[in-house]
Amino acid sequence: MAQGDTSKYTDKQQRKADHITDGYKKHGVGSKEAKARAWATVNKLDGGGKKPGGSGRAVKGR
Repeated sequence: MAQGDTSKYTDKQQRKADHITDGYKKHGVGSKEAKARAWATVNKLDGGGKKPGGSGRAVKGR
C-alpha cells in the first residue's frame, strides 16, 4: 500500500474521514491539510485500515 492509498480502509472509516475533512474546511483549513489531518485522526482512532492485506512484510521464524 503506497503512501496516501486509502484502499485498505472500510467504508465507515472513509465516511468518517470525509466528515472530519468537511469540519476542518468549514473552519478555514486548506483542502490538502484538512484531508491529511482527517486521515491522521482516523488512524489514531482506529489504528489504520481494517481490510485484510497487511504491509507485505513477512515475519521471520514462522
